[in-house]
Amino acid sequence: MPKATLEQWRMFKAVVDAGGFNQASTLVHKSQSSVHHAVNKLEEALGVALFDNDGRRIKLTEEGKLLLSRATWLLEEAKKLESVAHGLQHGVESQLRIAVDLIFPANILHKVLDTVSSKYPYLRIELIESVLSGANALLNSGQVDLAICPFPHPDGFTEELCGINFVAVASPGHVLIQQGKALTTKDLKTHRQIVIRDSSAERKTDSGWLGAEQRWTVSHISTSVEMIKSGFGFAWLPEKLIEKHLSEGSLVKLPLKQGSHRHASLYLCFEDGEQLGPAAREFIGTLRYELMQLQDTQKQTLDA
Repeated sequence: MPKATLEQWRMFKAVVDAGGFNQASTLVHKSQSSVHHAVNKLEEALGVALFDNDGRRIKLTEEGKLLLSRATWLLEEAKKLESVAHGLQHGVESQLRIAVDLIFPANILHKVLDTVSSKYPYLRIELIESVLSGANALLNSGQVDLAICPFPHPDGFTEELCGINFVAVASPGHVLIQQGKALTTKDLKTHRQIVIRDSSAERKTDSGWLGAEQRWTVSHISTSVEMIKSGFGFAWLPEKLIEKHLSEGSLVKLPLKQGSHRHASLYLCFEDGEQLGPAAREFIGTLRYELMQLQDTQKQTLDA
């Protein structure tokens, strides 16, 4: 059994944080004698002195400095444990399963997940990255609680989240770029197109212009990017995801006469809102907020 109690560690940290016993008593709403007693009992239990008193102010001993970091961690873990217990009492789910299409902005997603995890530290999040109808298929089969996908959900809830712009790109050395002329879809037909495979089991959905006579199909956008940079073909890719490659010049937009940009919408989908727990609702609320912030920033940039 531990010789020291959690309350004694709390009193010890309060003295450090407040800068003295008298100030600590105000901080923890206890008498100064109670704080003194708790710290003295802690020192007796541990067999080490935690503070030096030079008459004017208290100062941590070397042992006290070492134990303070451990005590801070211990108190934080106790706080998290209580948060979990509170969540279980109020029906917080233990796991949140989310399917997200690969074209959704990763920086927004990661920020939202971090916010949700901070509020629900013991929530297990399972993130499944999908392509085209993959997220919808996972939602339909009950394998995920929420889906961010390119297609509306016909039976449950659907909310349009954002739009994604696609551009046709190739490497600077590709023959389509080297021709030095404005291109038509007829020009593209005789060149290899790199496309992303639908991640649903049926693989029944294609997206974008697919008129090329040659086609390589891959499972991930990063694979497509590497192939295109190496000159193996062209592809329609989300403009935001390849900004760095475009600015570096390793990818170049195809000079199409018409339709140089394509647009796709992404939707938030789920089956039944009444069955969603607090963590899922927190995810949805934070997601909406972050996307609204992004839209405001983009608008300010355009207006400047």
